[in-house]
Amino acid sequence: MAEVVLRNVKKIYSTKKKRKRTEVVAVKNLNLTIQDGEFLALLGPSGCGKTTTLRMIVGLETITEGQILIGGKVVNNWTPAQRNVAMAFETYALYSHLSVRDNLGLCLKAKGVAADEIKGQVEQIADVLRITDILEARSSGLSGGQQQRVSLGRALIRNPSVSLLDEPLSHLEASLRLETRIEIKRIHQRLKGTFIFVTHDQMEALALSDRVAVMNFAELQQVGTRSDLYDRPANVFVADFVGEPPINLFPDSAIQSDRGELFAVTPRGEFKFALPPEMKAKLESKTKESVTIGIRPQYINVQDAEGRKPLAGNVAVFEFLGETGNLTVTNQGLDINVLAPPDFHAPKGEPIELYYHPGKVLLFDAEDGRNINFE
Repeated sequence: MAEVVLRNVKKIYSTKKKRKRTEVVAVKNLNLTIQDGEFLALLGPSGCGKTTTLRMIVGLETITEGQILIGGKVVNNWTPAQRNVAMAFETYALYSHLSVRDNLGLCLKAKGVAADEIKGQVEQIADVLRITDILEARSSGLSGGQQQRVSLGRALIRNPSVSLLDEPLSHLEASLRLETRIEIKRIHQRLKGTFIFVTHDQMEALALSDRVAVMNFAELQQVGTRSDLYDRPANVFVADFVGEPPINLFPDSAIQSDRGELFAVTPRGEFKFALPPEMKAKLESKTKESVTIGIRPQYINVQDAEGRKPLAGNVAVFEFLGETGNLTVTNQGLDINVLAPPDFHAPKGEPIELYYHPGKVLLFDAEDGRNINFE
């Protein structure tokens, strides 16, 4: 186990085409600390820099600027073997002609570890991964979930300081993805190691990790717990990328004052959100003519309760989702999504009142997208 620290890490790829050199910034001034024993997820869309970050930590990519520290030591010039980190890739990369036992013990054999010790370590990691019953099977005959566990086992058997997982669930079907996700969480809880998990799937990141680092366009957007990202997103991108169903966002909205109360109003006045009193000073100091309103569907209800404010609209669409339902309400052509009870029923076009708490309304700067609520 070890702490991992990235200080002002930058990665630039240079390409030369038709005598013209082009530079592409893959990771820009990344500052991030992964605590000893922590499970951290690197989350973001394709091309945001998360896998490049992982490869720089493991030593498969050189860094252009900055420092990487593992266990308090600068490892910029260390080889992957010297860093004592393990990486499980998106593809399993198992030797199909070898048994599970041989796949797991291969790296120990290459190090010259005694046969009896290899046998003991293989059986120990197989017990952790719950694959003792397939140790003699060839990897080519395993299911996707079993192959993924063997791939994880091959990485973890080295007793690494840090375990790096690069989208290990992306090729699995839904049921196997859930099963393997549970196994990864169980393994981390048992081994208490430092895990860094790369994914573009926000549900995987939120389910598995202690904290999530969100990246976009080569930059770190926010690092935080599930509740940090969900209730206190740093900007519009984080708010929109994290959360299912997605947050309601209304750009080009305005701030209005009415009888001493403050409101955020959508462009044509379709929806009018009361704001808590503490927002007044922040908005006055901003003197913004335009903001983006955000509110999550989970924080809008079809039933009234103490402290909630009403919104008016008409029923547009209701989707049954099993334990809940997704209700779309429209007002003058502008839609807002709400989580409703699964037994909700109302005909299309019927007037309806929705209820929300002012403290759940988020405001984002129209120019840079930053969250005004928590500045």
